Amino acid sequence: MKFIDYYQVLGLEKDASEQDIKKAYRKLARKFHPDLNPNNPEAHKKFQQINEAHEVLSDPEKRKKYDQYGQNWQHADQYEEARRQQGQQYQGGFGGGFSGGDPFEGAEGFGTGGFSDFFENLFGSGYQQRGQSAAFRGSDIQASLQLNLSQVYKTHKRTLTINGKNIRLSIPAGVEDGQTIRIRGHGSEGFNGGPRGDLYISFEIINDTPFRRDGANLYREVPIDMYTAALGGEILVDTFEGKARVRVKAGTQGGTTVKLKGKGFPVYKKEGSFGDLLISYKIRIPENLSDREKELLKELQKLRSHGS
Repeated sequence: MKFIDYYQVLGLEKDASEQDIKKAYRKLARKFHPDLNPNNPEAHKKFQQINEAHEVLSDPEKRKKYDQYGQNWQHADQYEEARRQQGQQYQGGFGGGFSGGDPFEGAEGFGTGGFSDFFENLFGSGYQQRGQSAAFRGSDIQASLQLNLSQVYKTHKRTLTINGKNIRLSIPAGVEDGQTIRIRGHGSEGFNGGPRGDLYISFEIINDTPFRRDGANLYREVPIDMYTAALGGEILVDTFEGKARVRVKAGTQGGTTVKLKGKGFPVYKKEGSFGDLLISYKIRIPENLSDREKELLKELQKLRSHGS
């Protein structure tokens, strides 16, 4: 198994900070995202390596193990357990071949071969634990998926390529920015017949709409002319599902907020349930008035001043 330097993948030094890792990951993930490189297998491979590197280096515990054990970091706990058991055997007179110090020092294959080779070199091909072959669960994989807000208004199918395998999954409507979902059994292969790990997908939602989203509610500023605001009337307002007619009360002031119930965003995993659309009015003042319009406004101004 070829060793991949995760720091090199992200273009970082070993002393990189958490912020450095996050910044490098976001930059590279966007550059090599499959949606932007649909017919480039090298970009797809690079994108997978970037996600794999980020999964390890963004987790302090995993990063610590990686820095210490390199490519065998996933089996660090088993290595320590094997070290402990072998030490007990040595103290009890079963190991006889060690002469003090670290019983694993210089073991062939560690750090360069697979971890199974490491155990085999130590204990022989029949390495057993409590009468059974040691089986370890595969590590989890973390990946990110960038979608537009308009794409998650409805549930849809999508195919992801993870570790060279295509995974078709359903993206639920209403998924939020930063939300993570788990797909069981689609992580790394287990060791010695152990179960596969899980796949964790984190969503990055880019707002490509004129709406502002807060949970399942949507917000938007809607301009209305001063005549409609003063006299009242009816306007058409854009929603995610076309236009809606809204009555404007006479004397409406700028900043007035109106709620359109059920015209917001889908509620995550609640079929048929939607938030609300809240619109706030912005009074639009006419420009380039004609002489006649100016005269009429002056007359209105006089009437209002006398009336007050």
